Amino acid sequence: MNDTSRAQRLGVLAVLFAATVWGTTGTAATFAPEVGAAAIGAAAMGLGGLLQALRAGRGILRALPDLARHRLLLVLGGLAVAVYPIAFYGSMRLAGVTIGTVVTIGSAPLLSALIERIFDRTRLSARWLAGALTGVAGILLLCLAEGAADGGGPGAGDAVIAGIGLGLIGGFTYALYSWTARGLMLRGIRSSVAMGATFGIGGLLLMPVLAMTGAPFLTSWGNAAVGIYMALVPMFLGYVCFGLGLARIPASLATTISLIEPVVAAILAILVVGESLPPAGWAGVGLVITCLAIVTLPARRRPVRPAAPAATSSGPELR
Repeated sequence: MNDTSRAQRLGVLAVLFAATVWGTTGTAATFAPEVGAAAIGAAAMGLGGLLQALRAGRGILRALPDLARHRLLLVLGGLAVAVYPIAFYGSMRLAGVTIGTVVTIGSAPLLSALIERIFDRTRLSARWLAGALTGVAGILLLCLAEGAADGGGPGAGDAVIAGIGLGLIGGFTYALYSWTARGLMLRGIRSSVAMGATFGIGGLLLMPVLAMTGAPFLTSWGNAAVGIYMALVPMFLGYVCFGLGLARIPASLATTISLIEPVVAAILAILVVGESLPPAGWAGVGLVITCLAIVTLPARRRPVRPAAPAATSSGPELR
């Protein structure tokens, strides 16, 4: 295995770990029912983002000239980070945890690929397309199975439509900050600095939201523990690993691998919260796992004669 293959495998494993811990957020939030969706999102992404910025503080200071040169990418990523948790957790509140998660995470790979196609002129491989479509089919089955199990309860009607709309906004902003962060890395900025600066801006933007909505965190130790866990594990540690992955694999592949998140969320909802999953839902889980196998397992390569070096893209054109 050459150095490139090792780096790609490390990137895949890092994103898998990140998506797995992200999948715990929905279950964790059920232990703080008094805390609203905006407060959960602001605490998780806001405090987690500020922790990332503090962790990379010295590197950010040293890289300020480079960050200033690519400030459009940086600011765009920071805005996406700020919008994402409000849209994501709002989607789960309106449409239900499973539907909100699968719409947000399921739309991200296709939106990420579209962003890369438009700005980077990246060609999509048949293998990636097969994997992405398999994963999207899986999350649709999960979504339909959950909707059938709910039987038109509180997640029905206009609330579900609004929740799906917020989920699509969440998927777009997730894809967008993944792309901008990788763009900074492709331009020579270290992973920790790119992620720390991007999430630091997003975290600062989320602090007013937390100040206005976060009072329930202070009403009990249980609520506070949920907020601390969300900030430290899924959002801080998870996004540190996600940044390591983005430095080694394309954003479209990273967002495709993160389709494991709704699977983890559904399984935890069954084991911890006591929810049930119909057979169609389990079929969706199987399709998502198949998707991960398609996009991550090494492909057999036929020997080819060396070709002349070709010009490669330097990454996003936005500066």
